[in-house]
Amino acid sequence: VQLQASGGGLVQVGGSLRLSCTVSGSMMSPDLMVWYRQAPGSQQREFVASITDSDKTDYAESAKGRFTASSDVAKLTMFLHMENMRVEDTAVYSCAASIRRTTYWGKGTQVTVSS
Repeated sequence: VQLQASGGGLVQVGGSLRLSCTVSGSMMSPDLMVWYRQAPGSQQREFVASITDSDKTDYAESAKGRFTASSDVAKLTMFLHMENMRVEDTAVYSCAASIRRTTYWGKGTQVTVSS
């Protein structure tokens, strides 16, 4: 099973960006998909948002009202639409998927918000 995150880039403060995370190599769709981020100089990975296979979403306080998690019909691709972005959103965003109690991780995608 592999996860591929994409969609990162450079955006100005107040701008928007949409990230994608696609699962491949699995016969089953994930029960849960999660976005995390790690800010420059930080050794901690921070929870950002998650979505279940029944489309239940959860968000970090910093993401509420600005970020929206969604998935495609097949539940193999998760999206993170980010709006009204802030400098402090700058980080490497990575995704994880839980399939039958096994968690898989993908490589991150860099998001940079400039002022």
